[in-house]
Amino acid sequence: MSIDQEMPENEVKIESELENEAVHDEESHTEVGEHEYTIDELKQELEEAKQKAHENWDKAVRTMAEMENLKRRTQKDLEDAHKYSLTSFGKELLPVYDSVVLGLQAATGDNEEVKKFREGCDLTIKQFEALFAKFNIVAIDPMGESFNAEQHQAMMMQEIEGAEPNTVVNVFQKGYLLNGRLLRPAMVVVAKAAEKPSDDNM
Repeated sequence: MSIDQEMPENEVKIESELENEAVHDEESHTEVGEHEYTIDELKQELEEAKQKAHENWDKAVRTMAEMENLKRRTQKDLEDAHKYSLTSFGKELLPVYDSVVLGLQAATGDNEEVKKFREGCDLTIKQFEALFAKFNIVAIDPMGESFNAEQHQAMMMQEIEGAEPNTVVNVFQKGYLLNGRLLRPAMVVVAKAAEKPSDDNM
């Protein structure tokens, strides 16, 4: 056999070996790169995915609830700020109103100057009352009512014949509410129960 005849056989042998190696590499790659999942593994992954979806849904619901609560709180704060923005101004205004009322009560006599002064005070008081009504400032005049610690300030306790204990028997100064919130308590005198005579006096 000549050299020219041997060369093709060698080439064919080499090519065959190369093809076998390539097929072996491809099979190895397929075995490493691809994983056949069992049913149990798929069920486990499905449960994990469901769990994550449930957790994300819970987070979304909580976030929405928190946002809604924040919206409500903000709205309430804005409403309160609007309703009670006059609190400080109202507290400063009440003593002025009281002074006008006291001035009217002190103005006695029938001369023209006193009459004009009384007319001026009457007009000013009516303007105050219209202003109070406009901004929902309501007077607390608890004469004859039961004492209410939330709206009344007891200046003293007195035994008053015929008066029920814990009843307001005199009002030194009216109180006021602004949109239902206490602006100033009413200063009052409260009736107390008569003391029982001691055994020594019998």
